[in-house]
Amino acid sequence: MSGKKFTTTSGIEIKEVYCQPSAMNELPGEFPFTRGIQKDMYRGKPWTMRQYAGFSTAEESNKRYHYLLSQGTMGLSVAFDLPTQIGYDSDSEFADGEVGKVGVAIDSLKDIEILFNGIRLKDITTSMTINATASILLAMYIALAKKQGADLKQLSGTIQNDILKEYAARGTYIYPPGPSMRLITDVFEYCSKEVPKWNTISISGYHIREAGSTAVQELAFTLANGKAYLQAALNKGLDINVFAKRLSFFFNCHNNFFEEIAKFRAARRMWAHITKELGATDPGAQKLRFHTQTGGSTLTAQQPMNNIVRVSNQALAAVLGGTQSLHTNGYDEALSLPTEAAAKIALRTQQIIAFESGVTDTVDPMAGSFFIEELTNELEKAAQLYIDKIDVMGGAVKAIEQDYIQQEIARSAYEYQNEIESGERVIVGVNRFVQEEAPAENIFRVDDSIRRTQIDKINALKASRDNKAVQDSLQKLGEAAKGSSNLMPYILTAVENYVTLGEIANALRAVFGEY
Repeated sequence: MSGKKFTTTSGIEIKEVYCQPSAMNELPGEFPFTRGIQKDMYRGKPWTMRQYAGFSTAEESNKRYHYLLSQGTMGLSVAFDLPTQIGYDSDSEFADGEVGKVGVAIDSLKDIEILFNGIRLKDITTSMTINATASILLAMYIALAKKQGADLKQLSGTIQNDILKEYAARGTYIYPPGPSMRLITDVFEYCSKEVPKWNTISISGYHIREAGSTAVQELAFTLANGKAYLQAALNKGLDINVFAKRLSFFFNCHNNFFEEIAKFRAARRMWAHITKELGATDPGAQKLRFHTQTGGSTLTAQQPMNNIVRVSNQALAAVLGGTQSLHTNGYDEALSLPTEAAAKIALRTQQIIAFESGVTDTVDPMAGSFFIEELTNELEKAAQLYIDKIDVMGGAVKAIEQDYIQQEIARSAYEYQNEIESGERVIVGVNRFVQEEAPAENIFRVDDSIRRTQIDKINALKASRDNKAVQDSLQKLGEAAKGSSNLMPYILTAVENYVTLGEIANALRAVFGEY
């Protein structure tokens, strides 16, 4: 037996051999859903194949959406630029240099109309990676659906709407935690009545992992945030058996194949118990549904074609772990936004797994593996220790305010980087198997001139809209923000009057302040 110690990326020791028979006798589709939330999983239908896209202007992104839909994408996933994410219009001084760079620039309902031109919202599902301004972007989407004549009761999709991980790991927050949580629960309440099939939050471990957490920390901090959202909704008087059905999760998938599979299985089991303990009796409210994206931070600028293999490995782990929806990264994303060719290969990776590999033919094919079963248990135990500690602090909001979660992530990121630099952790093409390379070609670049384009569009909009209606709707929104009314109807009215995203965000800043 080798004297070397083997561990997962979370530090869980891996035994040389696993011989204990599995004690698990659960069935897929039954509490606590370790083996999957549907009894037939992918035998019934494959996961939703999404490709994250959005760049430059709404016109350019619309072309990419039509291309992806023509290639077999089953749902759209919208990336927004940083000004949109933090509530600034493209003409703001704070937007200079960032318009359209990491996603599409959206300043008003006009841009949303262009973004989905020729696409019937009733026929697709759309995931929007948006948090601080999620209520505004959802209102724009609803306004467009109404203009298209769609039945809002049938409209389906997801907004990320997860502000807690922004404070902990990503940074695109606007308001203090209290008002931010109010906006989120207002969305829960509004959608439960008006847009009941919409997933009102995607509780995100993805960005926690991208910030440098381990798999255990991603699992623990994500579920702790989920508990905080459940509690906030309960405090608002909402029925957990109704609103919990519309909560979904967004996980990362990294390279440690078996650890990632076990993480997804543990997440389902833990969430089932969390919701049950908080009063959920409907199985639909106990199920953890999740989207997965392959690990952006695992991609390398060196030897970028190697990333195709990394993404394939991660995508297969997500499928074997039971994901409901999957985005595969383009191999060139460590260099730029993905080119069309890279996006196509990423989508084909999913299609090959779905239709050629055979892994979808049976439910939870990894079940009964001594290694997977014990690793699932170990991940659950390690994550529960973190959750218990956060509970003692008063929950995720308090833990974030005390900087606990941020410090834990920073510590793990530092240790991981040290392992790479010392050579203890091998990254192919980076610290081993290195070779001289020519500069990358065919990099996707966004033209800086698009800010001027967006400013011209804003000026034209402000000249043509009913500015009395604009001022009236902003005044009513501000007054509502000072009280306790649900803000979604006021935001929707403002959006329909072509009030810009920045104007709405500023009206709320005037009441809530900035964090």
